[in-house]
Amino acid sequence: MKNLLNKVVAFMAISVVFAGCTNDETAISGTGNLGVEFDNAYGSNDLILSAQANTTSNDEVLKISSIKYIISNIVLTKEDGTTFRYPKSESYFIVDESNPESLTADLENVPAGNYTKVTFGIGVDKMQWELGATGQGDFLAEAQAAGMMWSWSAGYKFLAFEGMFTSPTVATETSFKVHTGQTGTDYNYTEVTLDLPTKAMVRTTITPEIHIIADVSKIIDGTNKIKLSDNNAAGNGATIMGGADLPLITENLSNMFSAAHVHND
Repeated sequence: MKNLLNKVVAFMAISVVFAGCTNDETAISGTGNLGVEFDNAYGSNDLILSAQANTTSNDEVLKISSIKYIISNIVLTKEDGTTFRYPKSESYFIVDESNPESLTADLENVPAGNYTKVTFGIGVDKMQWELGATGQGDFLAEAQAAGMMWSWSAGYKFLAFEGMFTSPTVATETSFKVHTGQTGTDYNYTEVTLDLPTKAMVRTTITPEIHIIADVSKIIDGTNKIKLSDNNAAGNGATIMGGADLPLITENLSNMFSAAHVHND
């Protein structure tokens, strides 16, 4: 009787373990969807276009009328260190503060799993651009319509940051434009990797959303401090589309993004 009881207990224990493994495997099998939301801010404040006065550490006051940037080459890292690279041909998104529908990159057919990191590019990588106009698919027309191209030969605008400003030396509101992209031998594409504060649990029945804050103050007021007034051409406003400041701004962009939270709904 004792032997029989021991066998029953052992069988029940094995059954529980097996059932647990089966349930876990079922829960993380298949594919699901994932949203990556970009929430533009200026410092600790939500970004309000055109009306909001934003003061830099150089005492320049900005009223931002437009902020657009290209997000690309999204890679998700699981808790076990393995990665999923979103299909390259579908991995180019234009984030435009004036278009709420553009603020979330919707990723489909993502392998189920617990993801702890997200990596993405700012701009269009050189390998993609070197495929030529015919190799860009629908994204070329999308970028042209959004004003995120200079010309095909000049390439994509990776980031377009525009508005009006005043400074201690520029008393009258003056326009500014900061556009990053390829300039001469500098390609100015950069990538960012963010640790997620909680796991993004992709399942067939769960579509997580990763909420990323983009602090646009960092564009010219990050590690490298850039004065718009130093780039102000009389009658034409402050324009930075090349020169020594552009690589410094590209360095700033790598610290512009932070992962705020994850919704697993």
